[in-house]
Amino acid sequence: MGEAPGWPNWVDQHLDHLRHEKRLSPRTLAIHAFELQRLRTLLDERGLNLDQVDAHWARAAVARLHAQGLSPKSLALTLSCWRSLFSHGVQQGFLRHHPLVGIKAPKAAKPLPKALSVDDAVALAQHQDPDADPWSRARDHAAIELLYGCGLRVSELVGLDVQASPKAAGWIDVPGREVHVLGKGGKRRSVPLGQAALDAVEAWMSIRAQGLDAAHPTPALFLGRRGQRLTPHVLRQSLKRWALGAGLPTSVHPHMLRHSFASHVLQSSGDLRGVQELLGHASIQATQVYTRLDFQHLAQTYDSAHPRAKRNT
Repeated sequence: MGEAPGWPNWVDQHLDHLRHEKRLSPRTLAIHAFELQRLRTLLDERGLNLDQVDAHWARAAVARLHAQGLSPKSLALTLSCWRSLFSHGVQQGFLRHHPLVGIKAPKAAKPLPKALSVDDAVALAQHQDPDADPWSRARDHAAIELLYGCGLRVSELVGLDVQASPKAAGWIDVPGREVHVLGKGGKRRSVPLGQAALDAVEAWMSIRAQGLDAAHPTPALFLGRRGQRLTPHVLRQSLKRWALGAGLPTSVHPHMLRHSFASHVLQSSGDLRGVQELLGHASIQATQVYTRLDFQHLAQTYDSAHPRAKRNT
């Protein structure tokens, strides 16, 4: 980078260290050089040397870059490159202290889970794939009704057996109208089985054994064509085809149906604790994201429907 007031030659030595001893890729080296040039520009604007940087200046610099539009992820990368420089300076005796200890980038906002609208979820559940054979159609329909109607994780769904047993991770109780699953952390829970899901499961179970080897029955509720337990991958592919056939505007995956279940139950009931129990969340904090999703839904409804929400044109 060259010698300049406040910018010593050992910065170039640091880049050589990254290149030859750390063996960083050319792309990563270019990122470091760019971020160090950013640091140099900020220091030059204040007439500061590297050894004058302190925690107060560093926090102000991060806040300024954030205000200029740098995302938390970008700021984390910037700070990582700066820390590398200051660590090298301290280790080599060029600097007396490391000013970035404890300095962190702002936390990135967690994206809201993607959920289907009620209309799209119902359209998906009611769709009947005309290109699928009756066996696959019944299986996929029952899987979709359980994912949306019970809020199951995909691992919980494919782990279901047709009846309880000592080895069963989960099972379906048709007479009792319940689904029993083994969730994260080995936590068991029971979820009510709604009428639509019950009808779809009964239709699937009536033809489930067709074409299978009767001498080697399997306890799995959902099966692949060779009689083995259905895999999450096959289920995801089937759901994508089903959603495409239903004319949905987005790619649908199993967890989106779990999000849709939680969001729609919360919209109807307002019972956050109840949704927590249905989802099998260990803490209420994990469930609270759906209150944000519910508020977003309400805000969109207000913006589109309330006469005082519309801007004058």
